[in-house]
Amino acid sequence: METFRIVLVRFSHPIGELFVILYLLFRFHMKNVLIVEDDPEIIHLLEIHLKDLHCNVIKATTGTQGLRLAIAEKPDLIILDVMLPEMDGVEVCQKIRANNILSPIMMLTAKSEEIDKVLGLEVGADDYLTKPFSVREFIARVKAIFRRQKMDDAQPVDDNQHRLMQFDALSIDVEMRKVILDGQKIELSPKEFELLTLLSSNPGKSYDRTQLLNMIWGYDFKGYEHTVNSHINRLRSKIEPDMSHPKFILTTWGVGYKFNEELVKT
Repeated sequence: METFRIVLVRFSHPIGELFVILYLLFRFHMKNVLIVEDDPEIIHLLEIHLKDLHCNVIKATTGTQGLRLAIAEKPDLIILDVMLPEMDGVEVCQKIRANNILSPIMMLTAKSEEIDKVLGLEVGADDYLTKPFSVREFIARVKAIFRRQKMDDAQPVDDNQHRLMQFDALSIDVEMRKVILDGQKIELSPKEFELLTLLSSNPGKSYDRTQLLNMIWGYDFKGYEHTVNSHINRLRSKIEPDMSHPKFILTTWGVGYKFNEELVKT
């Protein structure tokens, strides 16, 4: 706020002040996107199209620099290459999630890096693009992520539409994307929260891994069903009192997973 007042002092004319106010409001609503990529041509290409989407772009060319900026800036989106100097993208992704940075992560992989693509999804990436990719597809993916964020940030119209689910000591506020367990807030990644919301909204209904993959990730992730297992395990580690005997998310043997229907939903 002090910086805001100082800037306004420099413009004594009302039109100048109005311009500054509008500019600052515009910047306030811009999405911050962190690009972690060591190829300057790809950085330049992504930056051009992100700025066309009115994004503020932050750039890093090494894994360690990208991790530092992700923790410091907590951007709205992280675009993370797999092959990076100093620290590879999979390790960066893992450490970002270990620091409770919940920003959506889109990983960039080459066709020869299939195993890295799988590992990236398993350690917490939300999406991936395989190089070479079209600009149109890149823009579509980014817009889809921002649309989901906008829907998540939208406030309920009235209290009657405010979805709040309570299962014993576990409270799930869908609109506010907030999970409380035994009075403590639980930090979940976007995909972890979406998995929990889907399962808890339909207690007792079993979903196989392919269904969860299609419903939560929504893109062409065929063949990566084991990614669901990894996300379920991370989710259980955060909400289950005893992972060896889950209370909330149960395994349906031979099928997939379900939310415990014996818990009273209030």
